[in-house]
Amino acid sequence: MSPEDAEETLPLLRPPAASVPRGRRVFLAAFAAALGPLSFGFALGYSSPAIPSLRRTAPPALRLGDSAASWFGAIVTLGAAAGGVLGGWLVDRAGRKLSLLLCTVPFVTGFAVITAAQDVWMLLGGRLLTGLACGVASLVAPVYISEIAYPAVRGLLGSCVQLMVVTGILLAYAAGWVLEWRWLAVLGCVPPTFMLLLMCWMPETPRFLLTQHQHQEAMAALRFLWGSEEGWEEPPVGAEHQGFRLAMLRRPGVYKPLVIGISLMAFQQLSGVNAIMFYANTIFEEAKFKALRWAGDPSPGSSCRRSSLCTSRVWLLVSVSSPTGSWPFW
Repeated sequence: MSPEDAEETLPLLRPPAASVPRGRRVFLAAFAAALGPLSFGFALGYSSPAIPSLRRTAPPALRLGDSAASWFGAIVTLGAAAGGVLGGWLVDRAGRKLSLLLCTVPFVTGFAVITAAQDVWMLLGGRLLTGLACGVASLVAPVYISEIAYPAVRGLLGSCVQLMVVTGILLAYAAGWVLEWRWLAVLGCVPPTFMLLLMCWMPETPRFLLTQHQHQEAMAALRFLWGSEEGWEEPPVGAEHQGFRLAMLRRPGVYKPLVIGISLMAFQQLSGVNAIMFYANTIFEEAKFKALRWAGDPSPGSSCRRSSLCTSRVWLLVSVSSPTGSWPFW
């Protein structure tokens, strides 16, 4: 076999084994950061089982009418919009790690307020706080994971963000089958609490440390995460000062992917998927959905919860089978 034939048998788009860093702490750090998207997904899915539970078992002061139930599900998006802006400001000033630590505060506080709610306004306030945390986590977690991951696993770890969001939704739906709204909110405090504890032991990203001119700390973080400095490419000098200018939008290499990306996000949101996530149980109840005779408990509530679980499983399967989940070199 000629040398050329031997090269053709090597797997494409995969670096040689000798050049792949052997550190495994990067997976622990990525898991710690991914607990933010998990909490994000749980907050998104919380309203679906919580609204029927509040209507069934809550005291009169907490009973949700149609208008209040609509706000209970949707107000999280208002908090997320504000959180996205806040996260964009925090990530470059406070750092990636500190931003993730800070976003655990509104997560835990929001679910604690819901747990201790005495009226509808406290329920809405708690949802608003969790939405604020969702906005910060959804922006900062992908940045942190992409900057700590070495090239061979960057795509794999990056795809975990969406996977954890869908897993959080599934967790909320599944737990809502056995827990009432108050205990479900208590469960929502668990992932951000673990995230806070784990992230305290994780380093800041090497790239951010370099932008702060902390070269020794950046190399120490790199050795902690990767086990060595092999494969690390230091950003060019002055890269941290390259800001965005409107004149850049004239370049096809800038405005074309920008338009495509914004269009994809707009189409995704306008599809109404958020409404399905927020009100899945209510939608199936209003549709008078009934389970088949062989499907177990035929009661309407059980049928709706089972249908919501099936929906979340489909989202999970789609996330697992997506290209970014299958090809770690992206």
